[in-house]
This record gives sequence, C-alpha cells and structure tokens, in this order.
Amino acid sequence: CKSSFFQGSLVNTLKEARPTGFLGVPRVWEKMQEKMKAAGSKASPLKRRLADWAKSVGLQYNYSVMNGENAVPWGFMLSNNLVFKRVRAGLGLDRCTFCCTGAAPITKDTLEYFMSLNIPVKELYGMSESSGPHTVSINQYRIGSCGKVMPGCKTKLDRPDEDGNGEVCFWGRHVFMGYLNMPDKTVEALDQDGWLHSGDLGKHDKDDFLYITGRIKELIITAGGENIPPVPIEDAVKTEVPIISNAMLIGDKLKFLSMMLTLKCEMDDNGEPTDDLGPEVLDFCQQHGVTSTKVSEVLANKEPAIYKAIQEGMERVNARSTSNAQKVQKWIILGRDFSVVGGELGPTLKLRRPAVVKMYQDKINELYTPAAEQQ
Repeated sequence: CKSSFFQGSLVNTLKEARPTGFLGVPRVWEKMQEKMKAAGSKASPLKRRLADWAKSVGLQYNYSVMNGENAVPWGFMLSNNLVFKRVRAGLGLDRCTFCCTGAAPITKDTLEYFMSLNIPVKELYGMSESSGPHTVSINQYRIGSCGKVMPGCKTKLDRPDEDGNGEVCFWGRHVFMGYLNMPDKTVEALDQDGWLHSGDLGKHDKDDFLYITGRIKELIITAGGENIPPVPIEDAVKTEVPIISNAMLIGDKLKFLSMMLTLKCEMDDNGEPTDDLGPEVLDFCQQHGVTSTKVSEVLANKEPAIYKAIQEGMERVNARSTSNAQKVQKWIILGRDFSVVGGELGPTLKLRRPAVVKMYQDKINELYTPAAEQQ
C-alpha cells in the first residue's frame, strides 16, 4: 500500500474498488488531507468560500453525532449534495460506511478535517498479539479516543499514576498463547493471570473510552527526572505549524527538551523524500514572499519567514506546557523528510526513535553544546 500510495494510485484503486470499509494508517489520511488541501488552494475564491462554509457545517454536524445529539444544522443537506458527496466519490469512498485508522497516533487536525467533510475517521487499537483490535470506535466514538473495549474482552490499567495513566493490559480469548519458542519474551508480555501487557500508557474517561497517552519505552526522562511523553508535544507542534511533516522530541537524560523537524516535501515514485517542497509549504512561501522551492534552499538561506513561523508555533505550544521541563528550548530543521525507505519510519509509518537518534547524533550533539545558539 505504501509504494502505490506515494505513486498516487491509492485513490485510483479506491475509486475502482469503492470499498464499504477502509482502514488506513494515520499517514495515509494525512497524505490525503495534504493533497486535498493543495487542490483546494487552486480553486476559485467562490469555490473556496463555499467549501469552507460546507466544512464548518459538516464539522458541526459530526460533533453533534459524536455527542449523541444528532442535530442536523441548517445547510447540511445542501452541503452534502454540493460538497460532501462529490468529495466521497472523488476519493472512491462513496459506498464506505466505516472509515477507520490505527497502528499509530493520528492528530486531531486530521480527524477534524475529515469530520468536516462528513467522513468521520474512527480509531481502533490493538496488537498482533491480540489478534488485531481490542478497542473499537463504531457506533460510539470520541475524537482522540480509540474507543471502547470489544464485548467479551477486558482492559486493565496497570500501576496508574495520579492522573489515571497506567499501562494498558488486555484480557480475553483474542489474546495469544505466547511467542513460538521464545519463553522469555512470552513471560515479559503475559503475566500469570493471562493479562497481555501492551507497553502503551493510557487512561479512561468517565464513559470508559480509552485514550492512549504514550508508550513506556518512548517516555523521555530528563536529567531532572521528569517523565515526558513525546507524542502530545510533537502533535501539538505539527498542528500549530502545518508546514512541518515530522517532529521528533529529544531530551532523554538531557538538561532540556529540543526537537528535530522536517518540512513537507514531494515524494518520488519509490516513496523517498525529494528536495522539492510540498504544495502546502510552497503556498506558505508564496504568501510570505519566499522564493525558495527546495528544502536545501530554505536551510541555506535560513528563510526568516519559515523560521519565524516555526518559532512562534513552538512558543504557542510552550505556553500551554504544565512545567518548564516540558518546554522545547531548541529546534533544528533536517535536510530531508523521514521515510520507510530512509529507515526513520517503520512499516506502519511509526517513528523509529532509536534509529533516528543514531542517524542524527551529530545534529543532536550540536543542539546540546554550550556554543549552540538558541533558535
């Protein structure tokens, strides 16, 4: 799916198949969002205004459905006929009754974008060791949650902290018997009572919806001893600065947090990032009088408009931090985006953090040398 998507044929395949259900990892939905936004930016002002109005109605309606109110706002039927049905047909999702995502975290911005087009993307959560899903969002869902536990299964939060975050553990007939010929690994994953320990941190809300808040192995423990889950901060930065493709928080055993960033760029037919800036970044450049069209040019010129936008976005994220230890003090833009081919992302497009640290150790060292200037 990865290579065909980046060659631009996934939507063609969807249009041919017209599935009734579609599961895409977050990066697939994000790429669809980027391409649709790029196409929308080329539309006439009248069409853009119509689309913006329809999307505001669509978002209002889908939040109402999510909250169990099912209030149909004025203009919804018109929006559906003029915009939503055409978008669904254009994506090959006109027969699709269940669009979902899993395998990695997805941002609120992407979820709301598809909600606004009347394509609610619902999150699932599970592991190969639990035969796939453990919690699902079907009839009931909450944005940012991966749903409720499936019938016949149980969830336990092991050793919860004061905020209710604990390790998510699974129990049920869907849980595997163990790893073949790997008794040590099996004992690590399954406890004596049959609970499968996921390694993920999560919490429940008052209605028993599960929210994944981090991964135990990914937790950054600063030199000051503060435990910081990186994903919420990374997602917040990407939401505040939409021209950023990937963000990776650094700070384990270090005095302060820093971040490595990549800009959105074009991919070649093999799924490798090129030096050409993506449509969203090019639009930003045009609006701010920036002539650069390549990542290397942005870095060589240290384009003030781009660096200023990132710094201001970072400051907005920092302003919402609960402590100084959770504020990002320095950041750097890397010369190429992350990819599966490059080794920075895994097959489900999750960040391979140890691999990225190894690849960019020199850049990280620069951020933490006394001579390094603060961005």
